[in-house]
Amino acid sequence: MKRVLIVVFDGAQSLDITGPLEVFTGAGRYDVRTGSIEGRPIRTSSGLRIAPDVELSEKSDTEDLVIVPGGAGTKTTDHRLVGWLRTHGPKAERLMSVCTGAFLLAEAGLLDGRRATTHWNHCRNLAHRYPAVTVEPDPIYVRDGNVATSAGVTAGIDLALALVEEDCGRDVALTIARHLVMFLRRPGGQRQFSAQLQAQVAARDPLREIQRYAAEHPAADLSVEALARRANLSARQFSRAFAAEVGTPPGRYVDQVRLEAARRLLEEGPTNIEEVARECGYGTPEAMRRAFVRELGIAPADYRERF
Repeated sequence: MKRVLIVVFDGAQSLDITGPLEVFTGAGRYDVRTGSIEGRPIRTSSGLRIAPDVELSEKSDTEDLVIVPGGAGTKTTDHRLVGWLRTHGPKAERLMSVCTGAFLLAEAGLLDGRRATTHWNHCRNLAHRYPAVTVEPDPIYVRDGNVATSAGVTAGIDLALALVEEDCGRDVALTIARHLVMFLRRPGGQRQFSAQLQAQVAARDPLREIQRYAAEHPAADLSVEALARRANLSARQFSRAFAAEVGTPPGRYVDQVRLEAARRLLEEGPTNIEEVARECGYGTPEAMRRAFVRELGIAPADYRERF
């Protein structure tokens, strides 16, 4: 039985804790415990109270795997927790962080000289605050030696499944993934989130209407000139206003909308590649293939097979 310790603290994200916990306990080959400073009960960012199994102290046992979750609680550094990680992290066989838990590992110096990732919305901040860390913003998770970091929230489950597969074999990991209604390996990277979620929603009604129109009509003429006419603005005014309010240029936004529409069609049914390309405004299957490879690192046909 491998010993797994999940470090918990006030403000941790509940799913960052319970997601990996479900994976490792589901394997039946790990002794999984939670631990906090002084062994005190903690309250997660969602209000869930957790009574830890053990106290994190200088006399803490050496673990096979230490997991550090993320959450709002990582914004205010608990120097006792960071000190514990700095002392005991190097003693663990493996270290793993979920989401913004990477900030705690970085603060403890455990990511210096390593590649790492975190939630897509926090990658730039991680790179800025810790220049000794090579931050990779797209992967679902990154493994560098015995340290593994994962992207936002549910990516901790992906990483946990990968570690279980390494320890216990593919069949065990696949059984857990099926039980959790998860893919053993998700295609692509963090860029697979909704274009509407990635972009800010425009403040003005005409620009919000443009966002809605693009999402509902991906095969339409979505050129800057055409969208500007719908918004009753010049192309130059429209481009500036859209980028300022939505947070991305209109052409890039259209690319994201079309990619998301194509993904959904491929996931939903047996529609052929040519029809998907036409319905999503790509014009040709080759244009759609290039977009998928550029953004997701996988061709449309392979994407559909995995779903």
